Amino acid sequence: MTKQDIRIVYLGTPEFAVAGLRALVEGGYNVVAVVTMPDKPAGRGHQMQYSDVKKYALEVGLPVLQPEKLKDEAFVEELRSYRADLQIVTAFRMLPEVVWAMPRLGTFNVHGSLLPQYRGAAPINWAVMNGEKETGLTTFMLKHEIDTGNMLLQERIPIGEDENVGSVHDRLMELSKQMVLRTVDLIIRCENEGIPVPTTPQPENVKLKPAPKIFKENCEIRFPEMTAREVKNFVRGLSPYPAAWANLEINGQNFENVKIFAVDIVESQKSKVESPSASGVGKDIIVPCREGAVHILELQVPGKKRMDAKAFLNGLH
Repeated sequence: MTKQDIRIVYLGTPEFAVAGLRALVEGGYNVVAVVTMPDKPAGRGHQMQYSDVKKYALEVGLPVLQPEKLKDEAFVEELRSYRADLQIVTAFRMLPEVVWAMPRLGTFNVHGSLLPQYRGAAPINWAVMNGEKETGLTTFMLKHEIDTGNMLLQERIPIGEDENVGSVHDRLMELSKQMVLRTVDLIIRCENEGIPVPTTPQPENVKLKPAPKIFKENCEIRFPEMTAREVKNFVRGLSPYPAAWANLEINGQNFENVKIFAVDIVESQKSKVESPSASGVGKDIIVPCREGAVHILELQVPGKKRMDAKAFLNGLH
């Protein structure tokens, strides 16, 4: 079996998932179909928006399946008609067994963490929010419980002290290209040699850090409850999207739902505080925390563009 012989169905939705699909197509692998989310209305005109994976699939002429329900009989039969030997999942929905068990070589997932840590929908965000020094990618075979299957390959990358989730996301997205190809090549090699694909069970009896989906209410910075270090990591883990936010009083003026994209720690301030009352001096906005304080470096108030602290303070009456 060669890379042209193995029939692959690729499942994914956002930009992150395009990288692996592009690597397969440009590498000459036999991708026979793509599965992605249904189109959604977006913007003021509510025009139908294609997923990033669909846009790329249409560019290169791949068939696109967009089921509303993954257990729908019509979808399952259509998927089966492509006779996939292997399925690859990157940033998609949880699959029912009727889908992930369909290919004879199984289905593997590309997950944005060092499993078993950060199982869930937002692994990259939570690793940065928790101040981790490294993260990575894991490919693993799917089974019933989400993100728990036996691991195939794992690759680590460091996280910079001032790096935000946008940067980490982009580096992992680039890494996913080679991870997808290496995993497929491993499966092909084992198939040709007539041996089982080597996998490693995920460690058990370890304290796990979850990575649940992030909602707006989870993005609020609670300055009186958080240390300066916690605030910095929290902001880094949500920047540039979906963005941390807070209600602030700055120089006596109240601002609600202020998005905060970057902060730095004020090392000299050690005092404990009771309210998130910020002071603006020159080009600095300083907010006291439970321990220490932070400079707000970049922010955005509703109805205004994103700006640095100096520009914001210059605009205050």
